[in-house]
Amino acid sequence: MIFQLNIDETLERLLRQEDTDGDTKITIEDDGPKAFDISNTEGQNYRVTGTYHLSNLLQELVLAKTSGQSIAEIPISHIEEKPVSRISRMIRDYYWNGLTRTMDEKGIEALLSDTKNETLAGESTLKVYVPYQDKLALEYYAALESKLEIEVVKLPEKITPEYVRSINDAPGILSLKLSEKNQTITGEPFVVPGGRFNEMYGWDSYFEAIGLLLDEKTDLALGMANNFQYEIEHYGKILNANRSYYLTRTQPPFYSSLISEIYDKTRDKDWLKSHLKTAIKEYETVWMVQGKRLTANGLNRYLAEGIGQPPEAEEGHFHHEMHEHAQNANMDLATYESLYRTGEIENEALDAYFVHDRSVRESGHDTSYRLEGICADLIVVELNAFLYKYETDFAHLIKTEFEDSFEALGKIYSSEYWLEKAKTRRQKVDELLWDDAKGMYFDFNFKTGERTDFVSATALMPLWSGMCSGEQAKRLVATAIPLLKEKGGIASCNRESRGTISDLRPQKQWDYPNGWAPHQMMIWKGLKHYGFEKELQEVLYRWLYMITKNAVDYNGTIPEKYDVVVATHKVFAEYGNVGTEFEYITKEGFGWMNASYQYGISLLGENHLNSLNALTEPDKLFD
Repeated sequence: MIFQLNIDETLERLLRQEDTDGDTKITIEDDGPKAFDISNTEGQNYRVTGTYHLSNLLQELVLAKTSGQSIAEIPISHIEEKPVSRISRMIRDYYWNGLTRTMDEKGIEALLSDTKNETLAGESTLKVYVPYQDKLALEYYAALESKLEIEVVKLPEKITPEYVRSINDAPGILSLKLSEKNQTITGEPFVVPGGRFNEMYGWDSYFEAIGLLLDEKTDLALGMANNFQYEIEHYGKILNANRSYYLTRTQPPFYSSLISEIYDKTRDKDWLKSHLKTAIKEYETVWMVQGKRLTANGLNRYLAEGIGQPPEAEEGHFHHEMHEHAQNANMDLATYESLYRTGEIENEALDAYFVHDRSVRESGHDTSYRLEGICADLIVVELNAFLYKYETDFAHLIKTEFEDSFEALGKIYSSEYWLEKAKTRRQKVDELLWDDAKGMYFDFNFKTGERTDFVSATALMPLWSGMCSGEQAKRLVATAIPLLKEKGGIASCNRESRGTISDLRPQKQWDYPNGWAPHQMMIWKGLKHYGFEKELQEVLYRWLYMITKNAVDYNGTIPEKYDVVVATHKVFAEYGNVGTEFEYITKEGFGWMNASYQYGISLLGENHLNSLNALTEPDKLFD
């Protein structure tokens, strides 16, 4: 049955009756009658009841209005759509489109309204930083200066930390790959996380790509891989994101996984050959330089190479750290912070603090008490699991696709070379990071020579990369899952590791009680790889239940992160929760959350899918 409805009249009446708190959404916090009558031109009547169905009606009306209609033709099947089907359909058909960007004229126009430009630069003109050797981009953006409020800045041939600090007060966007075809220049597409994030992020892009490939949007995943290649070739690394102040900072490495999974779809061997060369270059030049991200122990750490405090942090973010130093210098806090930022004041203690702070941001886990104040001194479990995956991916691709011989960096590589690298890394991880008594992996502080005792979801990442032995996997799952499992899935850490929270020790967003999509997705793949199907189905269901229940109760909300202990999107630590602020309907969701949903339901058993649609509480299904 289809109902033809006057959009403006129906919207006005629906919101007046049901949106009692005036936030342009219909949620369980509204106290309207939860029943709304509609009729069509044939005299048929239908009563829409309950928060979920009413919010579906609101969304369908807004979608029709957005497409320029004044009369909406709304199928009752869309109002009554089962939650799992609706959430998945909205992600596939709408949210990916809402998150897609390019760095060509159309994309630059959209970036002009980004609030980060105004907040940091104090001006409306957007600076576009372009690599020294990219002639096509320099000419293209220069031609746009007369049309858009942009200023093109040519980067120096050698980008140093000193140079990056010198432009911190003049931040801008970094160019990504442009292609010219039939005399038309277009930007490679990419997917942004959502909300206030309008640039291409490092590890976000890989997890988004998992969802994109499942939803047959290979062109978007391909575009992000091509942009990664551009970043490595022109900026020397896969960037935290393509903003000028991220030029000294990379992100957790997933490039080999991304190109492998795209190749499984495209089977384009020339493309794979080009990207495999770039991936090996990234591995060797970003991660395996002794004394930087490679430690004397032969394992890896995060080490962002900038100078001073990160300029992207909000006003006042570092006041707690600066306060005592300002007092000792007999200065007010604002003056001291300004002089330190420009290098007019030197402070070795602050310098050391910010090495760790920037490295936390490079890790993607910004922020967590696991890494606070020690990040650059830690050989972390997850990074070494990720690089083990690089080594085994390289071995597999070279053996299966290139007849066991591959040239890169002026050297011929065999699969045996990479398997030996992986074997050595695994042995060192077992020696330094594996605690046999506890049956878990822990980060290792190479300055103190001791393992930490912080129980983190990252301890499970060796499952994802295949680095565990079968016995280690069995013990790890038996030990770590019970410590981290909550109502809504796996928490970032356990409560004991996080410690006591107070005004002097505030909540960190990557700690208990919060849970994050990339952790869940890697844990799922790891559990599946090692055959832990029962555990997989439970943690899958818990995460998907939480997303589904919150979307049903809160007008389709799919945010950046969740409190998995209470199973709610109401997370207020540090930066709040991106993806919760919208009018009428979310047009984006949040990138890796969308992907986790699509990936999760692809793994969930049919009986559990039925329970999920019925919103059966997890504790009623699992002992």
